[in-house]
This record gives sequence, C-alpha cells and structure tokens, in this order.
Amino acid sequence: MSDYLIEARNLTRRFGARKNEVTAVDDVSFGVRKGEVVCLVGESGCGKTTTGKMIAGLLKPTEGEVFYEGQPIWIDGGKRGPDFKKFRLGVQIIHQDPYASLNPSHTVYKMLSTPLLHHKLVANRAEARDRVVELLETVGLGPVEDFIDKYPHQLSGGQRQRVSVARTLTVNPRFIVADEAVSMVDVSIRVGLLNILSDLKREFDVTYLFITHDLAVAKFFAWEGRISVMYVGSIVESASTPQLINDARHPYSKALMSAVPEADPELTRHKERFLLRSQDIPSLLALPSGCRFHPRCPLFEKGLCDVKQPELKDIGGGHLVACHIATREAGIT
Repeated sequence: MSDYLIEARNLTRRFGARKNEVTAVDDVSFGVRKGEVVCLVGESGCGKTTTGKMIAGLLKPTEGEVFYEGQPIWIDGGKRGPDFKKFRLGVQIIHQDPYASLNPSHTVYKMLSTPLLHHKLVANRAEARDRVVELLETVGLGPVEDFIDKYPHQLSGGQRQRVSVARTLTVNPRFIVADEAVSMVDVSIRVGLLNILSDLKREFDVTYLFITHDLAVAKFFAWEGRISVMYVGSIVESASTPQLINDARHPYSKALMSAVPEADPELTRHKERFLLRSQDIPSLLALPSGCRFHPRCPLFEKGLCDVKQPELKDIGGGHLVACHIATREAGIT
C-alpha cells in the first residue's frame, strides 16, 4: 500500500500535433499524504492547472500515471480503472473561475442537490434540501434562505466561489484540488475563504492540492504543508513551506520570494531584490536547451546550465532542487 493518498508519477501532458505540439507538463512526480496540504506555485502558463486537472481525472496524461490509494485511475492506455467511481467521488476540484464553473440556468439548490440525488447520498428531495442548507451554512452563506433559490447571476463573486466550495463538498471528498480558488475574489474576502478551506481540513479531514501563483497565499494556507514550485511544465523546487520560504535555493524560487510584497513599507524598501537576466518566459514551442530557466537566471554558467538539464535532487531534509548551482553548493553531485 502506498504512503500517499494520491500520487503522480512521471506525469506528462502534450497538446496539439506535429510541429505545433507543446508539452504543458513534463515528467512531474509528487505525492500527497492523507491530511496534508501541498501547494503548486508558479507563473501563469507553467502547467499548474493542467497538473491539477490530471490529478482530478479531468485530463488523461499523455504519459505517466495517477494513483489514488495506491491504485491507478487509468489502465490499458487510457481506460478507466476498476475503482474510477470511488476515485471520482473521493477527489473533487474547485475551479478558478466562479463565473464560468456554475451553470447559469440552475439555482443554488439545483446545483447542490443534483449530486446528492444522483449518487443516492440522500433518501429524497426533502432530505436533499436539508443537506443543501447544511452545506451553505458550512461555507458561510447565511441566512440560507437568501441564497438557496438564487441563480449565479444574482450572487457576488465571493458568494459564487462559496457555492463552488459547497458543491465540492456534496459527495464528501477526501481530496480537493483547489485551483486558484481565491484568485478571482476581492482581497477583502480572500482570507475568509482561505479560513473556510482550513476549517474544512480540520473538520472533515480533507487533503488538498492547492494551486496558486501567489507565494503569500501559499505561505498562509500551507504553512504546515509543502510547496512545490513549477517552471515551464516542471517542478524545480519542493520543500516544507517554512524551508522554502526561509531558505529557497532555486534561483526562480528566490525571484518569486523577492517579488512578494511586505506589509511593512520599510521592509519593502530595503528588501533585497533578486534580479533576473530576462523577464521573458520561453515559448513552449521553442524551449531552451539544458536548464529551461538559464536564459533568465543570474547564476547562469555557460557550458553547464545551457547544455545539461538538471535533475530534481534532495539536498537534505526532503528539500528537492533542480539546479546545477544549488546542488553543487549543497555538496550534492
């Protein structure tokens, strides 16, 4: 039996065909243990959402496998595994856009009651309505009578995202992929949503893969978990959150950390900047040789970084880094 509730092994996803084929996710491997929070962090277009969709079973990997409770969810080149229904109930996703992910023709009650009735989690419609009331109260939408019969266009962005969270909880999942779950709501209610997700973790023992471009959000939500940093389809650094925040080793992680604003203006003024050689992200149609970050990296060494692609190596204490310079400084060959 695997130590992980869910595990990705050598996940690769390609889109397009022939000369226009791009590799959105390239040989990504990681596992998430029961009760853990793992954050995927990186710039837009780095493959975070594609990875999350493969983990949630919404996209089939071109190569590699996803395991749930030690069992593969895809078999024989893309067929559903024997435990796929168990997996689909156990793993749910909160989509980034609350405006696009909710059916505009359905009321809140309709959206939340449908999975309850379909999977026979309630005996009848009266019981379904009672359960919907409980779910809305759980995500902080009250008084419930003000929301239960409304349509999405009658709700604010924050209220819609809370409905999305409630919908995710209808089938009592063990694992939730939260894809930029707070990025499209006002800053004033962002912390409230993060607190709700944290409460769900404690109350229902939910495990999270939390996807975000914001290291400050990752730090807040996953301080007791882990952060994996993605760059152009690959994981370049992975460590416990305190390790990565306080001692980032990969140059890209350092650049992300230096861009995080500080609450204290004085700290912001004197914060050390990690300046890149270039601000341009490479095209997926023309990826650089060697380390994909080398055209932007201030630590670039000619003849090494532009020739050989670095492996993700453990430099101690489960701190993984894919960087020739960082592993050499750590005494790892």
